[in-house]
Amino acid sequence: MPLPEYSGTLGLKRAAHLLRRATFGANKQQIDTFAGYTPAQAITLLFRQTLPPPVLPIDPQTGMEWVVSGTTDANSMGSDLEGYLLKWIIGQMMSAGVPDNLSLPYSAREKVVHFLHTHFTTIVSKVSSSRALYFQNELFRKFALDSFVPVDPLNPADTNFKKLTVKISVDNAMLRLLDGNLNVKGSVNENYGRELIELYSLGKGLQGTQPTTGIDGDYFYYTEQDVQAAANVLTGWVDDDTFTNIDPDTLLPRGKVKGTPLNAGSHETDETLKVFSTRFTSALFPDNTIRPDPLLLNGTQATEESALDEIDKLVELIYEQEETRRHICWKIYRFYVAAMHTLDDSVAIDSPIITEMANTFRDSGYKLQIVIENLLRSQHFYDSGDGAVVNDNFGGIIKSPLDLAVGTLRFFNFQIPDMTTSPVAFYEATGEILGAVKSQGMNFYEPYDVAGYEAYHQFPIYHRAWITPNSLTSRYAFARNVISAAEGSMFNVNVYNYVRDNIANATAADAYLLVIELAKYLLPITDNLVYDDTLDDLSGLTALRLNYFEKRFVQDFAADPELYWTNRWNAAVDLADMRGQLEVLFNAMLQSPEYQLA
Repeated sequence: MPLPEYSGTLGLKRAAHLLRRATFGANKQQIDTFAGYTPAQAITLLFRQTLPPPVLPIDPQTGMEWVVSGTTDANSMGSDLEGYLLKWIIGQMMSAGVPDNLSLPYSAREKVVHFLHTHFTTIVSKVSSSRALYFQNELFRKFALDSFVPVDPLNPADTNFKKLTVKISVDNAMLRLLDGNLNVKGSVNENYGRELIELYSLGKGLQGTQPTTGIDGDYFYYTEQDVQAAANVLTGWVDDDTFTNIDPDTLLPRGKVKGTPLNAGSHETDETLKVFSTRFTSALFPDNTIRPDPLLLNGTQATEESALDEIDKLVELIYEQEETRRHICWKIYRFYVAAMHTLDDSVAIDSPIITEMANTFRDSGYKLQIVIENLLRSQHFYDSGDGAVVNDNFGGIIKSPLDLAVGTLRFFNFQIPDMTTSPVAFYEATGEILGAVKSQGMNFYEPYDVAGYEAYHQFPIYHRAWITPNSLTSRYAFARNVISAAEGSMFNVNVYNYVRDNIANATAADAYLLVIELAKYLLPITDNLVYDDTLDDLSGLTALRLNYFEKRFVQDFAADPELYWTNRWNAAVDLADMRGQLEVLFNAMLQSPEYQLA
């Protein structure tokens, strides 16, 4: 059954928590608005809105899109187009060009798209095709909100995570990444078959507790025999660099079989090579064997349709296994809630939470959106301090470089130039963000290996991988560039104007109240904020930290620096000096360890 849901009004702390996790960040006004909603109302607003399709990326050299229509000699070089595509993806995360009332739901969808990218990884340098990467990104977008897809009676194919697993298996970018285009009968390449099982579906069990049998080639949940059988099922496909082979369900380009649609000559037809081990249990496939549908064959010859049907059966077999559902739900949990860094913490979450998520995943027909929505409405997501885990979920994730950079800019209401009218300025702005993300340790779309970015999969470190001496320095430098006028950054906020326009005057005039007010929006743990260290047990942030922020802010400008600030604020004098003073405060808060947490 679904996880029990939190039914109360969110309030500021929970609203900010939800919007940090479910989107790429919100501004103060959006947090204030969501504070008055229940989780059910908030999730409906975030995930159940009709959203505009993204404007296609534009090549500044031609002023036209290239991903759908293709390239000519007039277009930019291929590596430049790949760079433009990545910057365009950043623009989607910023909700560039999207009406204000749809900015948050658009961002929520793009957060799911990013989750899918972290799960079904890709690497730009290996794929080496901006068009293939674009269509994969669009494939994720089509499946991101898989419970809010208009039903086409002429195209009733299921839209769910299981079906996406089928589609990604013949996706052009994936065929290039994991050598599916080299996998032919008689010379089987196991790369994709192995990663399909180990990374994208079944997994190796709860990380930190992965069982073994002690038998070489037996990984408890699957064996080398299963990798080989899967690889044989997947034989005979090649990427289509013309992007003219269109999938009838998604209407997006996909790979094609070697040969012709009626003669898939490189697809393995020997059923004895498609027998899975007893590690797999199945009620659908006798003898654990994937067999072609005779009605789809051309005599005894495989066709594109029969080869694709075998992949569909392979995915059905994999998803029959309970561990597949659990593995995927763990990925969802770590992305949206927290990563468990010890075996005990993992076990504590595995049974009560992941089990129910996996049941919901199965019962919903493998709808990713249903699982995410239930998780983000759950009591556990908002109030996990009940002994189920060691650490509270608030502040339980270190922000990824994307969340830090994009979220900071969204909080301060930075707008990206319009791509259609100012493509050069658009790419300069999104390129600035992409550069900041890379300097903070995330080489976007270029993870170290096909397992993806370590922070999303590597036990026991997980998101702690984002913090190194170099990346932390870059995080602090990014905050300084945004806040400090002297830095001359492309993105620079006038913090005096920000406080004047967003904080009540009486609060802004009181140094102690101003620090507390900003903490409520910038920091994740903000219960009962007090400056009295004898009351620390009741506070979400220690009095020591609050006093540090306040003293950094007022400094020693006068015998009574707090009164000095109040008088100057109320008189609205020395605006440049007050901006500089506020820059010290904002820098102290945005460069704090607490701000690195979501």
